[in-house]
Amino acid sequence: MRKIYLTISIVLLVLTLSAQETIYDFTVNDIDGNEFPLSQFKGKKVMIVNVASECGFTPQYETLETVYKAYKDSNFIIIAFPANNFKEQEPGTNEEIKQFCSINYGVSFPIMAKISVKGDDIHPFYKWLTEKELNGTSNSSVKWNFQKYLINEEGKIDHVINPWVEPDNKKIIKWISN
Repeated sequence: MRKIYLTISIVLLVLTLSAQETIYDFTVNDIDGNEFPLSQFKGKKVMIVNVASECGFTPQYETLETVYKAYKDSNFIIIAFPANNFKEQEPGTNEEIKQFCSINYGVSFPIMAKISVKGDDIHPFYKWLTEKELNGTSNSSVKWNFQKYLINEEGKIDHVINPWVEPDNKKIIKWISN
C-alpha cells in the first residue's frame, strides 16, 4: 500500500510541476499596442524589469541599454514593463513613455505597454512572476521600480534582483555570461 501511495504521490508531483507555466505561455502588448508573444524568446535568457520615468532609479535605463547592447547577440534580451504602482512615478501614456525612453536613453530593447505590477489590478504576467503557486519557483513581491527578474532559457525564474542593484552588477553579468 505504501508503494502505491508513494507512486501516486510522485506521479502527481511530476504532473503538477510539468503543468507550471513558463514565460512562453504569455502574450503581452508592446508599447505600440501590438501583441508580443514571449514564446519568441524560447531558449534565451530574459531580464524582465518594471520601469518608471520619474523614479530615482530611472538612470538605470542607461545601464540597461549598455547591458542589452553588450549581450543582445549572446542569447539575451531585456524586456521593460512600465508601471505606475510606486508613488505615481510613471504617469505618462504609452506614447509619452516611448518618446521619453528614446530621447533620453536611446532605449532599443523591447518596451511593453504600461501595466500594473502589484495590487488588485496586477497584470497576469506579473502575477505569475510573483506567485510560486503559478511559477513553480518562488514567491516575491515587487518592491519598487526597476526590480529585475532573471528568466533562464527554459522560461523559469532563476533570480529576483532588488531595484537598487544596478543592471551591470557582477552577479547579473555572470548569470548572462554563463
